[in-house]
Amino acid sequence: MKITAVIVAGGKGTRMGADKNKVFLKILGREVLYYTISAFEKNDKIDDIIVVTGKNDIEECQILVDKYGIKKVSYITEGGATRQESVMNGLKKAEADIVLIHDGARALVTDDEINNSVADCIKFSAAAVGVKCKDTLKSADNDGFIAGTVDREKTFMIQTPQVFYLDKILDMHQKALDENFVATDDCMIAEHYGVKIKISDGSYDNIKLTTPEDMIIGERILRKRGITE
Repeated sequence: MKITAVIVAGGKGTRMGADKNKVFLKILGREVLYYTISAFEKNDKIDDIIVVTGKNDIEECQILVDKYGIKKVSYITEGGATRQESVMNGLKKAEADIVLIHDGARALVTDDEINNSVADCIKFSAAAVGVKCKDTLKSADNDGFIAGTVDREKTFMIQTPQVFYLDKILDMHQKALDENFVATDDCMIAEHYGVKIKISDGSYDNIKLTTPEDMIIGERILRKRGITE
């Protein structure tokens, strides 16, 4: 069984206050994207990696891959106008049984999250890493007043990787494109077409690095793991 990681590494770094793609910003001397790719490079379940990025960032991605001697990256391909289109472009390059779709800015993903989600996909046909919400959640009315309390025990923050059999998720992405169905993640597309997705054990450390505050938290987590400059 061949397993491919599709890493979606687009973005302009606007919320970072940066003038370049946030995945090229550095923590402890190394790029965010380095940490993300390395997690899959070192995992023995992953056969190859496809990186999807903006047209203007393809060369910089290749330089990064070469600089760190990364071997599993099989393609660096151009993304689309939306995340949904970018994922589709990556999936079209894959030649695998199972694909893990992962945000390039989630640089703190671990072996446990990768392994748990792959195992759950094999067992249940689709899986996504997630953690229970810690805060009390409220729904609001159209005027911004509290309308009700959401059951926290049944509410999860879904992260990535999100894991599917390639033929199924590729078919669903194509249907969504044909029907102009817009989704914020791949689970939303699968849900739309009636797929049950297992929530795999995740970690609160698996944050998406999108703001300067996130970068500070990310550095603390890496230092806690024994990583230094």
